[in-house]
Amino acid sequence: MAGAPLRALIEKRARHLGFDVFGIADASARPDLPEKLNGVLENNWHAGMDWMFETRKRRASPADLWPGVRSVIVLAMSYAPGHDPLPDLARRDRGNISVYARNRDYHSLIKGRLKEVAGLLASRGNCQVKVFVDTAPVMEKPLAESAGIGWQGKNTVLTSRRHGAWLFLGEIYCSIPLPPDAEHARHCGSCTACLDICPTSAFPAPYRLDARKCLAYYNNEHHGPIPRAFRRPMGNRIFGCDDCLAVCPWNKFARKARQSRFHARDELTLPPLSHLLDMDDARFRSTFSGSPVRRLGHARFLRNTLICAANSDDPGLLPHVIPLLDHPDPVVRGSAVWALASLAPPETFEHLRQRHKLLESDRGVILEWAGESP
Repeated sequence: MAGAPLRALIEKRARHLGFDVFGIADASARPDLPEKLNGVLENNWHAGMDWMFETRKRRASPADLWPGVRSVIVLAMSYAPGHDPLPDLARRDRGNISVYARNRDYHSLIKGRLKEVAGLLASRGNCQVKVFVDTAPVMEKPLAESAGIGWQGKNTVLTSRRHGAWLFLGEIYCSIPLPPDAEHARHCGSCTACLDICPTSAFPAPYRLDARKCLAYYNNEHHGPIPRAFRRPMGNRIFGCDDCLAVCPWNKFARKARQSRFHARDELTLPPLSHLLDMDDARFRSTFSGSPVRRLGHARFLRNTLICAANSDDPGLLPHVIPLLDHPDPVVRGSAVWALASLAPPETFEHLRQRHKLLESDRGVILEWAGESP
């Protein structure tokens, strides 16, 4: 089987497995990918994500990743929340988790179903296949645009007229040519809502993102203390930032995700900061089992939560902050100092800092968090 009948067969199977969108691009459809990637790397917009530089050759072209590829099948599942998450930012006593991370990690679900589609393609098309979900060096959003899935909006997020900005992507590379879809036109028009809402001005231009100014980068990928300029803007975001996705006008057409595993769990929907600050490592691992949040590790999770506690302006959180002054991780101790300085009167702050005998080896981190110079 080949050509249009094969395409129809695998698309039918993909729809049956829960994929909301299906498209195909020729593997050579994006000769501009090396230039796009080099522009990001040369401007250092990748921040500390050094893996983008280390895998740049394989990332820049499907054929560099796998020389045998002829077609790229792009599939997507909607994770639309069914409500506007922007009002959640006003709940300063609660921890705000990005919509995509309020349940189980999507990688395993999508990869398993991609393998089913790929297996059918391999057997019926007598071809070789490879499956990728996010973690491989694949520039999936430009390829999805070429496959007609949607277009990259001015915030660089893939956007769909039917599903808005809420799509998980996966790809199947195959060794035979399949009928490709037409590249999706851009439908942002003159709208700049996603650029205007960004609290840290992370977009140097439309369709360009500088991760060095992105809150989702700092509370998700970054290790070490979060730079002072981004602490207040972080608000109550303990993981990720949905602002530039949630504000997109195309979301008005999105319906709540069909997959129940993408529906928010109650315990991950605006949990109280006091509850999160009191979590030990075992409780953290149990609560966030299967969630992308668990990848942070307990220390970085506490770092983020303490930032949010500082931004709450709620002195009632001090009893939950103070024990963390004795945490074994210096960045957690430093962030506890930052929260303490934000929530406690000056005399209380200085008394507690001395009382907890913060280590001299921590001095640079601690003072930096306290807003002073080492």
